[in-house]
Amino acid sequence: MEKRIEKLLSRYRVEGGKFRLKDFDPADTGGLDLKKEEASALLKEGVDALSAHQDMLYAQDRWSVLCIFQAMDAAGKDGAIKHVFSGVNPQGCHVVSFKAPTSTELDHDFLWRHSTALPSRGQIGIHNRSWYEEVLVARVHPTILEHQKLPPRLVGKNIWDERLEDIAAYERYLGRQGTVVLKFFLHISPEEQKRRFLSRIEEPEKNWKFSAADVQERQHWDAYQDAYERAIRATATKEAPWYVVPADRKWFTRLVVVAAIGRAMEGLGLHYPVVTEAQRAALAKAQEDLGP
Repeated sequence: MEKRIEKLLSRYRVEGGKFRLKDFDPADTGGLDLKKEEASALLKEGVDALSAHQDMLYAQDRWSVLCIFQAMDAAGKDGAIKHVFSGVNPQGCHVVSFKAPTSTELDHDFLWRHSTALPSRGQIGIHNRSWYEEVLVARVHPTILEHQKLPPRLVGKNIWDERLEDIAAYERYLGRQGTVVLKFFLHISPEEQKRRFLSRIEEPEKNWKFSAADVQERQHWDAYQDAYERAIRATATKEAPWYVVPADRKWFTRLVVVAAIGRAMEGLGLHYPVVTEAQRAALAKAQEDLGP
């Protein structure tokens, strides 16, 4: 089973080298053809394992894990976060959804607001969108730079490469401080995105999810795909890998995400704190004092 999981994950993990987004199929299911009940059972196994890992992560208080989720609209980020982390203790988990920067945030460097939201030791941090927005949406809509108060001479033709270089260096720094960085790009096809948009319009209970702005962004589909490809290629490393996760089938997306996080945490050597002899003696004394 372990080898099968690793083989599946290696199919979507990007750690550097040549990378082309078109080589990844949004509808891929890794050869799995599961019924809804079977997929749910597998997801539960993964969620239970993640819960156990998180309990030790919290108790050991040495490592932290940062999970970054990026995707085109309607790719299922919210649903993946909801289902994958459904068994995690809220005390050891921190979720942040990043929207457009505030005036205060614009008075700082582009990494500042993300740095203040990093998980502390013992925690899992979940960033719904991240610093990658600064080389994705800002790249597709460069007028955004005009509001970032950068000195004009610093906004040159190499700004995107420079930002990607800064991001890669920052993630390397985080890794050296004990923060495991895992990045997930939920890769949806334009056809499936259209279907989900129509569902949000046609089903009253989903109307609240729909935004006309999301449809307008579809006009820039190719530009976004190019921006994602460049970002992933420039920042994928063994220490902070990207997972290009097929997103046309939600059940499969969630299985890949939970398996990737579980596998990464397995490699941390997590364990509950070892009780010292002095602590053991104190426990025995406390038990004696409590009486029969």
